Amino acid sequence: MSSVVATVVCLTGGTAAAAPTAPAASSGTSGASLTWPVPPAGANDWTCLPTAERPHPAVIVHGTFGDSKSLLDPLSWALKQDGYCVYSLDYGNRGTGPIEESAAQLDAFVDQVLASTGAARVQIVGHSQGGMMPRYWIKNLGGDGLVEDLVGLVPSNHGTTINDGFSSSPWCVSCDQQRAGSEFLTALNSPDETPGDVDYTQVTTRYDQVVVPYTSAFLAPDARSTNITLQDRCPLAVTEHLLIPMDRQAIGWVLHAFEREGPADPAEPIGCLG
Repeated sequence: MSSVVATVVCLTGGTAAAAPTAPAASSGTSGASLTWPVPPAGANDWTCLPTAERPHPAVIVHGTFGDSKSLLDPLSWALKQDGYCVYSLDYGNRGTGPIEESAAQLDAFVDQVLASTGAARVQIVGHSQGGMMPRYWIKNLGGDGLVEDLVGLVPSNHGTTINDGFSSSPWCVSCDQQRAGSEFLTALNSPDETPGDVDYTQVTTRYDQVVVPYTSAFLAPDARSTNITLQDRCPLAVTEHLLIPMDRQAIGWVLHAFEREGPADPAEPIGCLG
């Protein structure tokens, strides 16, 4: 999900075509309008080749009402500066379409990334719906063998109890699917919340005003799944749902999770500045 603020910010943008350097299908299938004409900083360089130190391309997945660039420049640039080939897609008419269809668009996009880079797997970081939707792809559409890490920034894994007034099927099918207790989420989370050979890291904030309660972002913790709350390390952090992709501490957790075997280590000394 995303906030009312995100709705206003994102829907005031004009219609634009996909980035000129990206393959034609990089924006998904239908419903990729109202997107930015350029990707976030450092992303979608289709000539990029992974290195031995960073063998897995990083794929950024936006949230509901978002697009491939909004709020994502700091995260994208940090990944690029750390040596990753970085890619960001538009999907599902700003993420409002059925999540099953959005996951199929992610599947097609990852195929393009792997074909372009020659890599065998990707590492994914997603904001809000973008941290949850890839789990459907992993579980149901064959993504389990293609993902090294999935890091969710305030992911809507168990939905939200908030009705923000913007859920109006069929205008925003995914909004209804992201309600706590929805049929979609019940099926997604049963019987295994963390399917496949994937490392899962969930990063959330106590001040999440969209995914409510904030613990809805959590997945069952085990050797392949870790839950991080920003205020556990930085009690005065006031980061909320909308701006967490720009938060330096959150970005620090993404980089940490991506660079190690297994999910993020909660004992890692990542402080308020990331």
